[in-house]
Amino acid sequence: MEYKFLLESILEHLDEGILVVDKSANVTFYNEPVTNIAGITQEKAIGKNILDIFPELTPESSTFYKVLRNKQPIVDYVQTYINYQGVAVSTLTTTIPLIKQGEIVGALEIYRDLTQVKELSEKVLSLQSELFKKKSNEKSYKGNGVIYTFDDIIGESTTIKELKARARKIADSSSPVLVYGETGTGKELLVQAIHDASKLRRNQPFIAQNCAALPNTLLDSILFGTTAGSFTGARDKPGLFELADGGTLFLDEVNSMDMELQGKLLRVLQDGVVRRVGGVNTIVVDVRIIASTNEHPLKIVEQKLLRKDLYYRLNVIPLNIPALKERKEDIATLTQFFIDMYNDKVNKKVKRISAAALDIFQSYHWPGNIRELKYTIESIMNFTDNNIIDIIDVPHHIISSIQATEMKQQEPAGDIVIASLVDNLNEYEKKLIQMAIKQANGNGAKAARILNIPRQTLHNKLKKHNIHWEVVVNNNSEC
Repeated sequence: MEYKFLLESILEHLDEGILVVDKSANVTFYNEPVTNIAGITQEKAIGKNILDIFPELTPESSTFYKVLRNKQPIVDYVQTYINYQGVAVSTLTTTIPLIKQGEIVGALEIYRDLTQVKELSEKVLSLQSELFKKKSNEKSYKGNGVIYTFDDIIGESTTIKELKARARKIADSSSPVLVYGETGTGKELLVQAIHDASKLRRNQPFIAQNCAALPNTLLDSILFGTTAGSFTGARDKPGLFELADGGTLFLDEVNSMDMELQGKLLRVLQDGVVRRVGGVNTIVVDVRIIASTNEHPLKIVEQKLLRKDLYYRLNVIPLNIPALKERKEDIATLTQFFIDMYNDKVNKKVKRISAAALDIFQSYHWPGNIRELKYTIESIMNFTDNNIIDIIDVPHHIISSIQATEMKQQEPAGDIVIASLVDNLNEYEKKLIQMAIKQANGNGAKAARILNIPRQTLHNKLKKHNIHWEVVVNNNSEC
């Protein structure tokens, strides 16, 4: 295959655009992405000065001109401008100087469309701003950005009771909080409960922002706001710190911020003031900062993903949410809670989970934590026709995962308890298959669908467990 043909095919289907200019900022190479960001054809672009293609840009605001002047790259820069067709677009650009034998000969820019992301972010900011202008007697849900309270944290284990007591105790404090918990443990639920329990802040805004969801340059302007003229297309706009004034700002996955932005956050925590992007005036804000990570904070500090000084400032109040595998005594309570919830949502009348199925749940390691348990129950509730969730309803991947784990633990030999658990799981699987065959009235394809496994896998398991199809169909006693 010709490399030229291969390269042209790759470029033709890229979502990113590529622009190359010479040292006078005249276009020498141009590849417009399928999203048509710049709005000009390759034939028209080649030979034109970059300012002729984007008339709103100036030598001072153009990233190309800046790079040609300073000989330094500009990475992940967000800008909004009018393209060649007169359409306003927002892009995330990286511009790199092209240096040959010590002399700058041009610049290369790779750009990606951010228009929809930016529009969505602006709508969110606008909606949040309007929401918190409402009077307290005009509340929807709770009117302050909060849905959950401490009553929504389900569990009777000692660790959960201690966590709730500890969180209630610091609800009225203004000190920063650092929440650590694996994905799916309910970090935002806890943070919302803290805000709602605060006598000082519960009637003020609660705003949550996932720091991993946006590029850092866009996150910077969303958090701190912008000043008109600070970059092409910028307007005077408050950021989340200003919108959350008097309330709580929750920064999820705070370690996704780059070090520069983490430094700006540290200054807000220390001084209580913000400065909009491109602005010169400082604005005093009264915001309680609660941040979270889904990896252990000390680990990400060691990996240099979280500044040490920011860690020390945030970790004034550390709250660690245990993984579900560390609070298995809560699985029965949580399961019943989700059964009751989804009875209403999917119009079922399931009463409870059987002891055998609950044993399986409590043997599983739940890598997705409470979120995984919740959606497992939702899935089961959509398919079951019974009023009790039993072994046959348990997703096959859960049983397979337990079997694989226990078989590995059984290898060192001599552990009778583990061997017994594996035997029991095999019995569960055998019983499940028998029940599926019965329920399907001997129809193999239907039984495989009930079990959510390929038909060939079902036949293999029939051999493994020495199950005789005709005997199961004709003999009620085997099920």
